[in-house]
Amino acid sequence: MKYICLGYMNEEIWATLSESERNTFMDECFRYDKELRENGHFAGGEGLQEARNAATLKWQSGKVSVTDGPFVESKEQIGGIMILEATDLNHAIRLLSKHPSLRLGRGSSSWEIRPAVDLTALMEESKQRGS
Repeated sequence: MKYICLGYMNEEIWATLSESERNTFMDECFRYDKELRENGHFAGGEGLQEARNAATLKWQSGKVSVTDGPFVESKEQIGGIMILEATDLNHAIRLLSKHPSLRLGRGSSSWEIRPAVDLTALMEESKQRGS
């Protein structure tokens, strides 16, 4: 089963790290991502640009409303996504609990894990309806 993992980080903490600390941190993360890949658990993922480069879309008053930045008013913003292959939620938790990013900036990062929805059957039904 696939699990979508949303990685949150505090950009203010990231900015306080030295270049050496950032490089060490990224090297640790890439090593663990490689381990996940080699063991068949890493199904995909991407880092994201800074939250200030984001836009949020909402339906309001009968039209699309666009606001700058992320929707969440928080110091932590989504920093990246990862798609894991795991047998169940507990397995995904065990895998991600070893990720070095959780140690960034004295507890200022976190991961949200959600099971992915397989839309294959719904897409096929929609296709058959001519949508």
